[in-house]
Amino acid sequence: MQNRFVLISGCSGGGKSTLLAELRARGHPVAEEPGRRIVADEMAAGGSALPWVDPVAFLRRAIGVALDDMKSAEAHSGWVFFDRGLIDAASALEALTGEPLLHPLGAVHRYHRRVFIAPPWPEIYVTDPERRHGFEAATAEYRRLMGTLPTLGYDVICLPKTSPLQRADFVLATLDGVAA
Repeated sequence: MQNRFVLISGCSGGGKSTLLAELRARGHPVAEEPGRRIVADEMAAGGSALPWVDPVAFLRRAIGVALDDMKSAEAHSGWVFFDRGLIDAASALEALTGEPLLHPLGAVHRYHRRVFIAPPWPEIYVTDPERRHGFEAATAEYRRLMGTLPTLGYDVICLPKTSPLQRADFVLATLDGVAA
C-alpha cells in the first residue's frame, strides 16, 4: 500500500513545496509539509512547539502529523506525494536527542523506494516567518538526510535545478513504469 507514497525531501528552501503544488495541479494528492502546518498552528495559538523555541516538542509533533498523513493517504489511489514526512522528523529528532527512532519507525512506515531530494539551491533560498533558519542550517539538514535515506534502503534521486514544471515532469517520468 505505502509503496505509492512518494517522499519529496531535502534542503529547506530547495523548491519542494513549489514542485508539490505543480503535482497537485496535475491531479495528484499531496500531503503538505508537517512542519509548516505545525508552525502555523502554534503561532496562531501562541504555542511553544516551534523549532526555534522547543525543537523536541516540534519534532515529536511532526512525527505524529506525518504518521497521520500516511494513514489519511491510504484512502487515495495512485501516487500520493509527501512534502517532507516521517523520515525528516525522525532523523532530526534522533540527531538532536540521540533517541533511536529512525530505524524502528522507518522499518514499519515506508515510502516508495525512490525518494526525491531537493539539493541546496542558494539562488532560490529565502527565510520567512515559518523558516527562520539560515542556508547553512538547511544545507546541514540536506547532508543529514543524504546520509540517512540510503541506510533505510531508499534510492535517493536528486531533483534537477529546473522549473517546477520540468521538475514535475522529471518526477513523473522517473516513476513511470515503476511498480507502485
